[in-house]
Amino acid sequence: MPTLSATYTSERGTALPWFCYLVVAGATSIVIGILWDISWHRTIGRDTFWTPAHLAIYLGGLLGGLTGGWLVLKTTWAGTPGERAGAVNCWGFAGPLGAWVCIWGSLAMLTSAPFDNWWHDAYGLDVKIISPPHVVLALGMWSVVLGALLMVLREQNLAAPDQPAPGRWLFVYATGILLAMAAVFLIEHSWPNQQRTGTFYLVSAAVYPIYLVGVARAAKFRWAATLVALVYMGINAVMAWVLPLFPGHPKLGPIYNPVDHFVPLAFPLLLVVPAVFIDLLRGWIGHGQGWRRDWLLVFLAATTFLTVFLATQWFFSALLIGPAGQNWFLAADRHWAYTENLGGARYQFWSETHPRWNPPLTPKALGIALLLAMASTRCGLWVGNWMARVRR
Repeated sequence: MPTLSATYTSERGTALPWFCYLVVAGATSIVIGILWDISWHRTIGRDTFWTPAHLAIYLGGLLGGLTGGWLVLKTTWAGTPGERAGAVNCWGFAGPLGAWVCIWGSLAMLTSAPFDNWWHDAYGLDVKIISPPHVVLALGMWSVVLGALLMVLREQNLAAPDQPAPGRWLFVYATGILLAMAAVFLIEHSWPNQQRTGTFYLVSAAVYPIYLVGVARAAKFRWAATLVALVYMGINAVMAWVLPLFPGHPKLGPIYNPVDHFVPLAFPLLLVVPAVFIDLLRGWIGHGQGWRRDWLLVFLAATTFLTVFLATQWFFSALLIGPAGQNWFLAADRHWAYTENLGGARYQFWSETHPRWNPPLTPKALGIALLLAMASTRCGLWVGNWMARVRR
C-alpha cells in the first residue's frame, strides 16, 4: 500500500506548490511592515491607521489567511486522495496544518486592528511596544508566519528520500523571519547601550537558541542555524540601511530629538557567530537522535551559544556606540526616536550610567542565563524533533 509521502509526491511531482511561495511572500510583507511601522512611530508618531507600514502588515496577514482558506476549501471539496489523506480535519473541513494556523493568525490580526485603534483613542501613544492590542496582533502575525513555515516544512518532509527536498530553502528563510520577529519584541532590552546588562543576556539566552537549534534539527542543511541567522541579519540590516534614505519628520510633540529621516532599529545582533559554532558542534556530535546525544548537545550548545554570544556582543556593542560606529553601514546613532532626550548617554553603556534600571552583568546573572540557554536549547530540540515529523 503506498504511503502518504509516495501518494502525495506522485500527485504533485517534485516542484514546490505555488501556494507555499504566496504564504512566504505574505510572511515577508509582515516582517517588513513590522520594522517599517516601528520606524514610523519613532519618526512621525501616531498617524492614521492607513499607513503604508500597516497596510504591508495586514496585506501579509490576508495573503496567509486567504491562501490558507482557499487551500482548506479546495482540499475539502476538490482534494485528491493524497491531499485528503494528508489533511487535518476540523469542523467538517480538511486542510494542511499550516493552512489552519494561517487562518487563525489572520483572524487574530483582523481582530486586533479595531482593538488597537480604540486603545490609541483611549490611551494615546504606546509607551512600550507591548500593549494588549499589540499582543493580539503579535500572536496573529507570528501564527501567520508559523503557518507559512509549516506549509513549506510539510513539503520538505514529504519529499521522497531519493529526491531533493522541495521547500528546504523556504523553510530556513521562514524561520529567519520568525527569528527577526522575536528580536523585535526583545528590542526594549537589546539596544547597543544595553548589551552589557544582565537583562540583555537573560532574555537573549531564553529565546534565541530555540530558533537556532530547532531549525538546525529539522532542516535539511548542514549549516541551517548559520543560514537562519544570516536571514535575520539580512532583513534587519537592509531595513537599517534603507529606511534612513527617506525623509521623515515628527507630527506630534514633545520633540526632544529632532529627526529628518526615518529612524531604523539598531544594527542586528551578530547571531551568525554563535550559529556557526552551533552548526560545527552539531557536525562533531552527529545528526542522529537519542537522549544521550541530545542532552550532550543541550549542555555544549547552550554553553557555546552563551560564551560566543557574550564575547561577540560585548565588544561589538562598544563599536556601535563609539565613534567607529557612526557610519551608514552600522547605522549607529541613527536609531533614536524623536521622543528620546539622552544627551551623552547615547554614547555610554547604561549598565554604568543607569545601573538601577539596567543592572550590569554579574556572575549570578550569567549563571541564570546559562540555565535559560540550556532550557531554550532543550525546547529547541523538542520543537525540531516535532518539526521533522510534520507530514500534514
